[in-house]
Amino acid sequence: MGTPSERQVSRTDLFLAFLKIGMLGFGGVAPWARHVIVQERRWLTDKDYAALLGIGQVLPGPNTMNAAIMIGDRFQGAGGAVLAVLGMMAMPLVILVALASLYAAFAAVPEVRVAIAAAASAAAGLVIGTAVKMAVKLKPTPLALVFGALSFVAIGLLRLPLLPTVLALMALSVLGAAWGRRA
Repeated sequence: MGTPSERQVSRTDLFLAFLKIGMLGFGGVAPWARHVIVQERRWLTDKDYAALLGIGQVLPGPNTMNAAIMIGDRFQGAGGAVLAVLGMMAMPLVILVALASLYAAFAAVPEVRVAIAAAASAAAGLVIGTAVKMAVKLKPTPLALVFGALSFVAIGLLRLPLLPTVLALMALSVLGAAWGRRA
């Protein structure tokens, strides 16, 4: 079977895995992407997946789409990257068109509004649950926990702009890590 980085992944497997992620993760693919890539297919370790997701976070575009491109490229080059993106986008596009048509017809129904609010709450819970699972497995250092908390406060509570906040905290975390190694 080999380590995840040694294993060959076919183009068909890439497309079908990302098709599944796109289909299951409609409304938020991050929890499903980790489940399929790390737990189900075992293509990457938690650490490798977190690293790709982190890189995807600072690049323009959706972080999981960026990770899909990097994973597709890792296993099948540029063609794999294209297949991963197409797989991830195919089902959400089909489902979105169908749901938009249904919503246009039933948007005024109070129960539909309640269902939309409930779905948003469930999606938030999935994101939080995935973050906790990843944090537990990665065993972050105290410094990483401090910067995670600072990020949450700055972006989540104070609503500071994402890019300048991430860049500032990234620079400070590098300095903090270097200082910690000297001590």
